[in-house]
This record gives sequence, structure tokens and C-alpha cells, in this order.
Amino acid sequence: MSRIGKQPVVIPAQVKVAQEGRQVRVEGPKGKLAFDLPDCVTAVIETAQIQVNRKNDEARSRSQHGLTRAILNNMVTGVSAGFVKKLEIHGVGFKAAVDGQKVNMNLGYSHPINYPIPDQVKVTVAENTKITVEGPSKELVGRVAAELRGFYPPEPYKGKGVRYAGEAVRRKEGKTVQ
Repeated sequence: MSRIGKQPVVIPAQVKVAQEGRQVRVEGPKGKLAFDLPDCVTAVIETAQIQVNRKNDEARSRSQHGLTRAILNNMVTGVSAGFVKKLEIHGVGFKAAVDGQKVNMNLGYSHPINYPIPDQVKVTVAENTKITVEGPSKELVGRVAAELRGFYPPEPYKGKGVRYAGEAVRRKEGKTVQ
């Protein structure tokens, strides 16, 4: 039995969970999310918790059991508390700004980078170099943060680039003349 899968997902008071066929919908103060259950897994929604069960003991069922429970738990956490990723920009002249539904980043290229912000995700910029990505979907917040970082990942020689807050970048020594 899956150690993660057999634990129930606790539903806070302000969150509403409904199941329509194979789809589970979660609604809370931060937003609405939906998830389609795999065929080999069932969810039983009670008053204050969700219990995830698998139909058989095949390898696919075992692998989907804990995954489905973790996704449902992240959905409940996301609509009640939300998820946050913080990014920092390092480099002379590197900056970012939010223009409506786009993030405009100047990262030393010959052109500015305009990244469209998806629905349900809120991006804020403080001090031109600190980016905060917030939203109810853990997957979507992580993807947006990774794509913003991917435009100029931190390089090891000067340390310039976009990095996660608190990320340590191993610095390398440059070439030396012999």
C-alpha cells in the first residue's frame, strides 16, 4: 500500500470539493481547479476529507495511487493558501516590469523579452529585480517560474542571470594565462 496514497486529504472549511464522474473540482478563496482521475484510481469525498483508493494491485495502479493523492492535496492547498515562487535578477542593467498581462524583461539581449502571464497566475515585480509568481496551481506556478528563469539561467563565471530566491550558484574561476 502506498504510504502517501493511503493518507486522507483534509479539506479546510472554506474549500468546496465536488466530483462529477471522473473529474474532481476544488473551489476556494484563491481560485478553482479541476483534475481528471485516472481509470485505476477512485476518490471518495466525505465531509472533511478525500480518500483515494486504487482498484487493483497492478504496477500502474500503484504508481497512480500516491500521485493522485498528492495532486488532490496540492489542489486543496492551492485554493486555500496558494503557492509562491520568488525569483531574483542579478546583472548590471538587468530588470523586469509587469505590463498588464505580460512580464517585460531586459536581460542583456538586443531585444526585450515579453512573456504572457497565464490566467490564475499573478506576477509582481519589486525593485525591478525581485519577481514573485503566485497562484493556486502548484504546477502552473512552477512552470511560469521555470520559464522566466530559462530566459537567462545563472551563469557560473559572473553570476549573472535569473535565479530562484536563495538558490546557490557555484562560481567558477575564469581562464588564466600560463
